[in-house]
Amino acid sequence: MEHRLTSAIETALGWNGAQELGNGFVRGTIDDPELLTRVLTPNRMLDIVMRRSLNRPQFRAFQRGDEVHPAVYFTDSVSPRGQSIPMVDMRRLGGLLREGATLILDQANVFDPTMEVACRALQWWAHERVQVNAYLTTNDASGFPLHWDDHDVIVVQLAGEKQWEVRGTSRAVPMYRDADPNYTPSQDIVWAGVMQPGDVMHIPRGHWHQATRDGRGAGNSLHVTFGITKRTGASWLAWLGDWCRENEIFRHDLDRWHGTGSEALTEAAARLVRERPPGEFLDAHGQEATPTRHVPFLGIFGPLDSVVCASHFPPQIIENDEDVVVLALGKKLTFAAKALPALRLLLSGRPVHLAHAATVAGAEVTEVAEILVEEQICAPLIPELSLGYTGLVTSEAS
Repeated sequence: MEHRLTSAIETALGWNGAQELGNGFVRGTIDDPELLTRVLTPNRMLDIVMRRSLNRPQFRAFQRGDEVHPAVYFTDSVSPRGQSIPMVDMRRLGGLLREGATLILDQANVFDPTMEVACRALQWWAHERVQVNAYLTTNDASGFPLHWDDHDVIVVQLAGEKQWEVRGTSRAVPMYRDADPNYTPSQDIVWAGVMQPGDVMHIPRGHWHQATRDGRGAGNSLHVTFGITKRTGASWLAWLGDWCRENEIFRHDLDRWHGTGSEALTEAAARLVRERPPGEFLDAHGQEATPTRHVPFLGIFGPLDSVVCASHFPPQIIENDEDVVVLALGKKLTFAAKALPALRLLLSGRPVHLAHAATVAGAEVTEVAEILVEEQICAPLIPELSLGYTGLVTSEAS
């Protein structure tokens, strides 16, 4: 999927692909103001918050470095029948913002189609799962204290300015579940400065960092962080733990009293390691079976006229002499060889308008699209989802 934001990030950081992820701190600038406002604005973030029932920790507010109790800015919206739904009280939230506060919306991609499409494009690019958090800070509020993340982060400053400090690691590649809590910040300052609209930086896992508007006076800052969690050796071993259940020897109880069978168990474990190498684990991760969230296609609402590939990662298309095999979301689908042009189009990650696509890829494109939608590899391109692609991903018709 060719996405305008992904291309801009690559260019800004001087990268040629995702192989540089995690390799070192780097900064750059996106020279495209229109792209920044297209991704997200402060008012659009507040509109997202206003229209949804959110709970901590998905939505949080901070003042003077401390988290504001949700009771301060949440209220219960009660229906005439007495049904209660927790909603953000926008008047109270506005008061916090006037005083100076930092608002954090975790997983904005769950609520906003533009954020959803941007994360999917980055997932196709990195072949790893991605989520995006949005941070809105007003006046001279501070944000999180000095901390580190257990995943690589790409930060994009969308509006206003914010002061940052980035330090090196105090433990090599720390993890969420680790043998060391890693509480002591590094004293090695890698970079300190102000992020302005369009600025981008890549903060590798474990680098300590903090951002604030403390002392900057009136104004605001909006930035998004794309968190990219890469697979590790520990992830591979956990995956092997699932595979070992196929072998009876691993399903037997461990004999605490006699200790027999330990040699055979060790040999079986070594054999499993050889038979299921890390490369196979990465391939399996790329065909993750979890379906994506999208509106289902129901013929009672109208015909299927536009679709888009909605898998977590790029589907694998395997060409054979007499057929074509598609691997995606843990499924294996086999099509006649003549379906190849339609499959390449439908699985490109670009919006596809079927009436036009038929003139490009043949009349069978609609039938193939219906199969892919039924298997949840493609999703109907309803107007709301289409907004996430408009101006950011070129359509098949273009």
